[in-house]
Amino acid sequence: MTDFLYKLVAFAVTLGVLVVFHELGHYVVARLAGVKVLRFSVGFGRVIWSRRFGRDGTEWALSAIPLGGYVRMADEREAAVTRADLPRAFNRQPVAKRIAIVAAGPIANLVLAGFFFAATYMAGVPGQRPLLAAPPPQSAAAAAGVRGGDIVTAVDGDPVRSVQELRWRLLREQGAPSVSLSLVRGNVASEPVERELSLGALTDADWEADPLTKLGLHVDLGPPIVDSVLPGKPAEAAGLRAGDRIVAVDGVPMHSPADVAQVTNAHPAAALDYRVMRGGRELNVALTPEAVEEGGRKIGLAGVRLRVDPTALARLAVVVRYGPLAALGAGFRKTGELSLFTVRMLGRIVTGSASLRNISGPITMADIAGESAQAGVLAFLGYLALISISLGVLNLLPIPLLDGGHLLYYLAEIVKGSPVSDHAIEVGQRIGMAMLAVLMALALFNDVSRLF
Repeated sequence: MTDFLYKLVAFAVTLGVLVVFHELGHYVVARLAGVKVLRFSVGFGRVIWSRRFGRDGTEWALSAIPLGGYVRMADEREAAVTRADLPRAFNRQPVAKRIAIVAAGPIANLVLAGFFFAATYMAGVPGQRPLLAAPPPQSAAAAAGVRGGDIVTAVDGDPVRSVQELRWRLLREQGAPSVSLSLVRGNVASEPVERELSLGALTDADWEADPLTKLGLHVDLGPPIVDSVLPGKPAEAAGLRAGDRIVAVDGVPMHSPADVAQVTNAHPAAALDYRVMRGGRELNVALTPEAVEEGGRKIGLAGVRLRVDPTALARLAVVVRYGPLAALGAGFRKTGELSLFTVRMLGRIVTGSASLRNISGPITMADIAGESAQAGVLAFLGYLALISISLGVLNLLPIPLLDGGHLLYYLAEIVKGSPVSDHAIEVGQRIGMAMLAVLMALALFNDVSRLF
């Protein structure tokens, strides 16, 4: 129950911060444009608390359904406007002003994300040095000439300072045939060598899972340690024990828990030879992974939980930190990159080249909000930045009912020289409502599927 309440509070804080900032964008630009604001509401539906402030007596309200918010302006299409307020009515403003007011909400979310990322960069983002283990012989990394001990310093000329940055740089290049890796080998002061890494063999499922592992870019975390063995599973039957270090599987050296998972998953119901270090001596353990169905295919599971050697983590630990100006630049650059990535991902979902399971709803959001809040302030700020970007991009989509739908009407008005008819807007609203209902149903279905 405590964990549930923690996640609920973290989710409420997430929604509250992002919705308030989004609506403040609309509010501030509306006031600057001279439009009269009647109500600023956090939430929809029945007003449960309100106060009036300012020379216009703007009502600041909390409403019953806390899944959004709105700014209500004087507008003749919605209610009667007094003669004195007609020049300040939203519908009487030039189209450029209306576009600025509507676009201000999503843009505020993107700006907020940039500042959140900048704050994390100034505080310092913990990560791991991109020190690579020797790649598997048949991998793309091996074909590119990557060696064990190489440190990745850049991808296509963009600097890389941690494994997390390396993963993001590769995700950003999804769809490209290859990337150029800058590697330092041996002496860290030596000149980097350039290696061309092919991305052509990666499938959509590989990109959605772990592209680094599929490419053979394994971080050298040392032999993983068995944390616990699940009762009744193959690992227990084979004799694996907590504290065992898995040195190799079928002769292939293991440098991380992901290495063990990759080999084990690829051999359902096939005998494997685990070479482990136990009490200062090495021994072989024969283990046959259990075959289970996952994602429409069979994978092998050993029934063991692994952890990384803490001394290896300490050796690889790095903190990515920038000064104030550099942090602002890095924060807004990352916001731009993630915004474009989100748009591309939505396009791939629409065209069917990415799974609909990538769409998440409020249950998943609450779960991740709670986990990130428990991980610390920096993790929670990073999560807020990601959700703020999603909210900003989603609202800019040309779907009626969303800000992007209104912007579409205004662009049509510019083209045709007159406002879009009320009938066309009404039809668009119905279409938009249906689209959002389907999207919400799909998101909730995915959330429930993940739970069970």
